[in-house]
Amino acid sequence: MTEFSEDVMGVITERIEDRFQMPLAELRRAVTASPQANPEATTIVRWYGLLTETQDALDTAEDALVDALGTQPGELDDPVMELAQQVNTTVAARDGRAMVVNHLLDGAPTVWRGASPAARRAPALTTTAPRLPGLRGVAPRGASR
Repeated sequence: MTEFSEDVMGVITERIEDRFQMPLAELRRAVTASPQANPEATTIVRWYGLLTETQDALDTAEDALVDALGTQPGELDDPVMELAQQVNTTVAARDGRAMVVNHLLDGAPTVWRGASPAARRAPALTTTAPRLPGLRGVAPRGASR
């Protein structure tokens, strides 16, 4: 399974290095030295660091699962199933972070700007009671006539 993780990390590392035209280690040093110089690079390096942490956790979880499976003949018990679930959860986290890094590398805006200024000025809720069409002169239920 480590081979697959190396492929995932290798592809993303290559994309980062192609984008910034420098080795990843050098980019990390540059971002650490001056994080404000290139906010895009800072964001990508930050997310790559999170991705790396998750990949390391995944490698550890997979190793623990493989070890447990090697000692567990026959039916799997709850601790082994918990290890399997931990691997599944960590894979989902790793894949999500990889998607974020890829999204950032695709040149998409790094900050969601929200609704247009005109939409933000509009009231969130209606401020007057709604009128129902065709009910003029009809008293509401329970009202005296």
